[in-house]
Amino acid sequence: MRPLLLLLLTLPAFAGGLEQLKGFLSQTQAFTASFQQTVSQKSGKQQQASGTMAIQRPGRFDWNYVKPYEQRVVGDGKQLWIYDPDLNQVTRKRLDQALGDSPAALLAGSNDLEKSYKLTDMGSRDGLEWIEATPKNRDSGFEKVRMGFKDAQPMAMELADSFGQTTLIRFSNISRNPKLDANRFNFVPPKGADVVAAD
Repeated sequence: MRPLLLLLLTLPAFAGGLEQLKGFLSQTQAFTASFQQTVSQKSGKQQQASGTMAIQRPGRFDWNYVKPYEQRVVGDGKQLWIYDPDLNQVTRKRLDQALGDSPAALLAGSNDLEKSYKLTDMGSRDGLEWIEATPKNRDSGFEKVRMGFKDAQPMAMELADSFGQTTLIRFSNISRNPKLDANRFNFVPPKGADVVAAD
């Protein structure tokens, strides 16, 4: 038997979620995708949103909501900026407080997630391998995040917050390690916008 074929036969056919997460973190410096987001409230009411996102690890991300309203969430490595064009308002806070505001912060974080999260393999569901990340800091704004992987790429995220809301995000049009303009992650508040510091 040829050595390469023998090696392939000895590898597991489907790596578990934790292995795929580690593969993503070790092999991915940049990541872009389109997303569909559904927020489900305790009452059963749902809100839909969609847009595009990009991350440049570690710590930089650009999360753009296009529908039903525009909003931009940018992490520049130190600060988190949330821009609402309708209100012409910018909210600024420290990036280490950002996870409750943007799931991109988890994907854009450092390789050492186990410092901040308890990670659990959740098995297969809907053709994806899932992990659960529970924050060790209980003031993070959410109780747990589940991420579904395929081929070491995140395809879905589920966030449960402390208000009983669940946010489901599905990614499509994924591009791994594209060349991104570094200026994309440098946010400058538009002229005339109100800037609110939430540190």
